[in-house]
Amino acid sequence: MKKEFRIIADLIEKNSRVLDVGCGDGELTSFILNNISPDIRGIEISKTNVQKCISKGLTVIEGDAEKDLFQFPDASFDFVILSQTLQAFLNPEKVLDELLRVGKKAIVTIPNFGHWRVRLNLLFKGTMPITETLPHKWYNTPNLHMCTIKDFSNFCDNKNIKFIKSLALSQEKVLNISKNNLSTRNFFSDLGVFLIEK
Repeated sequence: MKKEFRIIADLIEKNSRVLDVGCGDGELTSFILNNISPDIRGIEISKTNVQKCISKGLTVIEGDAEKDLFQFPDASFDFVILSQTLQAFLNPEKVLDELLRVGKKAIVTIPNFGHWRVRLNLLFKGTMPITETLPHKWYNTPNLHMCTIKDFSNFCDNKNIKFIKSLALSQEKVLNISKNNLSTRNFFSDLGVFLIEK
């Protein structure tokens, strides 16, 4: 299982009600179901991935988080997960608002466009970088919004969204993010993992 998924799973309390938004082929959903909580469901835009999830015995519906989260009542989940998908939405602000409406807490992970390799690639090659967390070329990337750990932190501060836990994944190390080390974490980390609430 991906290191990112292990970090997410560690943030979820036992027997919580969980929604995995953009759950892909169900790898994380399946792990949570078998190890943390039997009360998990997913929403996924890809019909193929939905079928893979259902074949694994997972409760997943086909839907677009940008349009379909409204169908869930307020605070219907304890945790809502959005893993490396926020930057792919047309309106990430609206999606984040919906996550924090349907979930008491949200776990959001973002690939960090502020990583030094990304900056160096742009500076010296003049091309959009390809890294482990940003594996696509500029023309086939699902990413519509280039966001850094610092951008996301500032965005949440401006919207009065509270950070319960902020973590940075730098290679295999998991590090805490604070106001004091934000610039350093933004420079050296591949991925940001945030547990937030309204």
